[in-house]
Amino acid sequence: QVQLVESGGGLVQAGGSLRLSCAASGGTFVSYSMGWFRQAPGKEREFVAAISRWSGSSTNYADSVKDRFTISRDNAKKTVYLKMNSLKPEDTAVYYCGANYYGLTSSSRSYDYWGQGTQVTVSS
Repeated sequence: QVQLVESGGGLVQAGGSLRLSCAASGGTFVSYSMGWFRQAPGKEREFVAAISRWSGSSTNYADSVKDRFTISRDNAKKTVYLKMNSLKPEDTAVYYCGANYYGLTSSSRSYDYWGQGTQVTVSS
């Protein structure tokens, strides 16, 4: 069983930056691919970014965040990060991290474990 706890959300002005963290406990962190998703009010949960297991040599991004967001992992700290630059009001959402055995997937149904989420609000 893996427990995930997100942190780092908050209120930021458009054009600003935030770094989200997702700390894992239980399980074998290096064997999980990790992903970030977000959900805005009244909308479906959508894929943001994913990083492969082990060294994290492969990543995948939604088109809407490509070149603005960067996902990374620190296996020694059992933590995955999402650095968000050039934030826009449309990035406002609750951000969730997930862990999966399947691989570098953008499908939320493939994720086995989820955190509780952290709110990101971008003001215009």
